Amino acid sequence: MRSTLVRQFGDPEQVIELVDAPRIDPTAGEVEIEIALAAINPSDLIPVTGAYRARTELPFVPGFEGVGTVSRIGPGVRHFKSGDRVIPIGASGLWQQFLVRPTEWCFRVPDDISDSQAAMSYVNPLTALRLIEDLRRHFGSLQGRSVAVTAAGSAIGGMLIKLIGREGAVPTAILRSDKSRGRFEAGQRVMVTEGSSLPPERVFDAVLDAVGGPLAGDLIRRAISPGGILVQYGALSNVPVPQSAIAARPDVRFAFLWLRNYVHSAGRGSLEAAFARCFTGLRDGLFASPVAATYPLSRLADALAHQADPHRDGKILIDPRC
Repeated sequence: MRSTLVRQFGDPEQVIELVDAPRIDPTAGEVEIEIALAAINPSDLIPVTGAYRARTELPFVPGFEGVGTVSRIGPGVRHFKSGDRVIPIGASGLWQQFLVRPTEWCFRVPDDISDSQAAMSYVNPLTALRLIEDLRRHFGSLQGRSVAVTAAGSAIGGMLIKLIGREGAVPTAILRSDKSRGRFEAGQRVMVTEGSSLPPERVFDAVLDAVGGPLAGDLIRRAISPGGILVQYGALSNVPVPQSAIAARPDVRFAFLWLRNYVHSAGRGSLEAAFARCFTGLRDGLFASPVAATYPLSRLADALAHQADPHRDGKILIDPRC
């Protein structure tokens, strides 16, 4: 079968290989899934660089998010049948034609959700929901709160801006360049900064941060009210949040959301409920994401180059079947 493989850490465009791999038979309690579409996310590429090498075992197949169809069933499986569309989660491995996964890590896709939207229904939507839950736990209610979102021009940034507004809070989109300003409605609070030009009068109750590095450090030091919170859920800068900034503000809570920790501790019932909310958000447009392009797995190099394009507008999907 068609597959990818990472044998060494490094630049994803250099170290992710296209390989022919053996097709594995599902054993008891497992199903084989033919992957129809898989997404490319920063969370797929960061482990390839070696950033998480302490918890990443080589070799591995990348890809945490996608959708496929059950193609074979192992002994004792009763709740799935061939032809069921599912989202497999819990580990990487979706950048290959066939994937074997225990049934407890597979979630059915409703018939009215397209493959392209289902392929993007896990990482960003579920992370966005968890971030809002973190803010609720901290404040009790978000009504009237001021909440900033860094890298707000991203797909998940747009989701968070909408969710914050639905909570009765006042969102501010923090952008790294003016090119994303057009994605926001007139009247939306927008701030363009790399961190060195934060307006001194702009103070927030909370910040949801996907960047890390100096920007997050400056936000903690100068732009969060006492009793506020910064939740980091990404590190697009590839630079940690300065510990000096965190230590300088004991009156501000710093937290880190790692989706994997939630997924592996939540339990089946909680995850099914979370996916139900994600699917509802897809139906009403809250979690819908544009697709910039879909590439066959055989053109993975082109897909990765497009993913790295700073002018890309939308998600990159890959089809492992071709």
